[in-house]
Amino acid sequence: MSLWKRISSHVDCEQRMAAYYEEKGMLELRLCLAPWIEDRIMSEQITPNTTDQLERVALKFNEDLQQKLLSTRTASDQALKFRVVELCALIQRISAVELYTHLRSGLQKELQLVTEKSVAATAGQSMPLNPYNMNNTPMVTGYMVDPSDLLAVSNSCNPPVVQGIGPIHNVQNPGIASPALGMVTPKVELYEVQHQIMQALNEFGNCANALKLLAQNYSYMLNSTSSPNAEAAYRSLIEEKAAIVLTMRRSFMYYESLHEMVIHELKNWRHQQAQAGNGAPFNESSLDDIQRCFEMLESFIAHMLAAVKELMRVRLVTEEPELTHLLEQVQNAQKNLVCSAFIVDKQPPQVMKTNTRFAASVRWLIGSQLGIHNNPPTVECIIMSEIQSQRFVTRNTQMDNSSLSGQSSGEIQNASSTMEYQQNNHVFSASFRNMQLKKIKRAEKKGTESVMDEKFALFFYTTTTVNDFQIRVWTLSLPVVVIVHGNQEPQSWATITWDNAFAEIVRDPFMITDRVTWAQLSVALNIKFGSCTGRSLTIDNLDFLYEKLQREERSEYITWNQFCKEPMPDRSFTFWEWFFAIMKLTKDHMLGMWKAGCIMGFINKTKAQTDLLRSVYGIGTFLLRFSDSELGGVTIAYVNENGLVTMLAPWTARDFQVLNLADRIRDLDVLCWLHPSDRNASPVKRDVAFGEFYSKRQEPEPLVLDPVTGYVKSTLHVHVCRNGENGSTSGTPHHAQESMQLGNISPQSGITFYSPGRLEESDSDASETAEALERIVIGAQPNDPVISEITDALLTSNYRQYVYY
Repeated sequence: MSLWKRISSHVDCEQRMAAYYEEKGMLELRLCLAPWIEDRIMSEQITPNTTDQLERVALKFNEDLQQKLLSTRTASDQALKFRVVELCALIQRISAVELYTHLRSGLQKELQLVTEKSVAATAGQSMPLNPYNMNNTPMVTGYMVDPSDLLAVSNSCNPPVVQGIGPIHNVQNPGIASPALGMVTPKVELYEVQHQIMQALNEFGNCANALKLLAQNYSYMLNSTSSPNAEAAYRSLIEEKAAIVLTMRRSFMYYESLHEMVIHELKNWRHQQAQAGNGAPFNESSLDDIQRCFEMLESFIAHMLAAVKELMRVRLVTEEPELTHLLEQVQNAQKNLVCSAFIVDKQPPQVMKTNTRFAASVRWLIGSQLGIHNNPPTVECIIMSEIQSQRFVTRNTQMDNSSLSGQSSGEIQNASSTMEYQQNNHVFSASFRNMQLKKIKRAEKKGTESVMDEKFALFFYTTTTVNDFQIRVWTLSLPVVVIVHGNQEPQSWATITWDNAFAEIVRDPFMITDRVTWAQLSVALNIKFGSCTGRSLTIDNLDFLYEKLQREERSEYITWNQFCKEPMPDRSFTFWEWFFAIMKLTKDHMLGMWKAGCIMGFINKTKAQTDLLRSVYGIGTFLLRFSDSELGGVTIAYVNENGLVTMLAPWTARDFQVLNLADRIRDLDVLCWLHPSDRNASPVKRDVAFGEFYSKRQEPEPLVLDPVTGYVKSTLHVHVCRNGENGSTSGTPHHAQESMQLGNISPQSGITFYSPGRLEESDSDASETAEALERIVIGAQPNDPVISEITDALLTSNYRQYVYY
């Protein structure tokens, strides 16, 4: 049965493929010449892998197609003649490459659909989660494909959970296109891919049986004496062999489509791995399912390779270039499979500091299939610049182990590791647990480039022998930025965050777009902030960030320069510097409060004022917002006793090292009701919202002079300066800077030092002194009459010992 007849037996498949061919007006051509197109494309001796090859193959196909149509015009059917004339006009309007790639891609899709239907019919309603369906062992017979071999593949692994890996980068186009052929691999679940490989192996068993029968007949013919039917038997053998060759070509073509699916899933996994560098969720264990696919593909291609070699032993003619070419294709396919299975499964830190230890690991997804684990190779690692990485990927530079040391852009200690095979989980990997980058060679900078923009990658490589030929495999890590000082971290993380979020699944290292839509960037920022702090951003937060990124000419696109190079309007720092500082402040000093929803965060002053003034609770309602004007600052906005909104000066990490945020809020009696960060929630009492974050304070104790230090202990409290205090007359009073250096106490401080206990109130002098002590404010003017009065009172009392200068 032809492929198109099998498609036509399923209405949904027929409709889907008809729509596909009708896109280019080729449906009539597909229907009219269905068997010829299938045989012509599937039996090609050359699979085009380059643009030149593609053009040559397409032109030859176009010529053969025209000849086929011209020969059809001699038919007596007038309707058919008319259709042929229309088809001839069609192929004149479409380029040869476009015509060929569309038809070839269509055959790939048809094979995919037919296999899916076959798998569904086999599995029925009771298809288990185990993709190997152990209750239905494939009935593969013949010496080429032994069922025990297939079971060895499936029994060596635990039954996987149904786990699909959906493409993240391009949701609209879930397939991945081949640049040469224009083919698209549809998105399928991994367990479906595994079923399809098993089905292909099952069907290949029929070819193995036919080959076995051919070999027997060939041996009989060689050993038999002359026979009157010898010539007929000889022609029969030639026809049988040609049919087997055609079947093998079809099987190989189907293998390529299956391999493309698995590679597509691996690329998706690696893309998710890059997204995880920004904090996105990542199911690392899905790599085990991908490895099962690689192991099954290796079993498939190994059986096919053995079959081709056996077929070549049946020598009926002197030369068989078609079969020789098929052998080369299968051998190359096996090599490509082995090379593509070598990956970095544990990435190194993407912001890498020199002279700092780090770890990474590589994994070979072929498990024990080729027996390489019996003589495990040693994996070496060097660091490469972006240009060096491009040479290996885009130019396919031949790898010479002896010359690679000179390609390194730095010096790494402990940069070799022998691969190990773990029998319990079938993982074949090499772990680098104690690497250290000692030196780095940097390229010359152009324009405004900095060292934090320069990308490197770890290059892992090794050499092994498979089927008597040597294979050199290598893989690159995700891009890394090398720094020598901690103050280079923020900009380095800008480079990495942008790359992880917006890199194409397939690209030249490490090409990246210089602009993205706000929709794309908002997702990346939300993932980054949410993973770092434990709570995602709200729609209002993201709207505020969008406004911060805009310039005079508003656009839906955000450029790399807007993101981290150009200072924001009226500011001396970039958007990323501001965003990164807030993220660090939240993580280091406000994590619990942020996760609990106590901090509004990203909201501008105008909206904060509007929201507070609309609050039904009025005076004492407050919220916390991140500062616009200071890096890594958080401020409090509250409704004062006059019904107006007051903004306190920002606090930074330096302030929270003295007194944490929750305790500062507890000290401010003007704060009563926390305005909710959730639009649908109601204000919450301050102590209810922040109570769990208050630190425990000691009970008041009598004033006691420490005999060792000669000091009286004190505690820090925060208060809001009134108009007129500390020289402040503005509506936004100055607040604590807490500069503790002797002789350099801030004159605008709002922090009061209290002794840890009160004096006895039964003594009148003691009562007055206690009240006086509570009024001492650090930062008062040196000649303040209040301070002079308190000092005189203390000196003339029994509490002279508590006065210090």
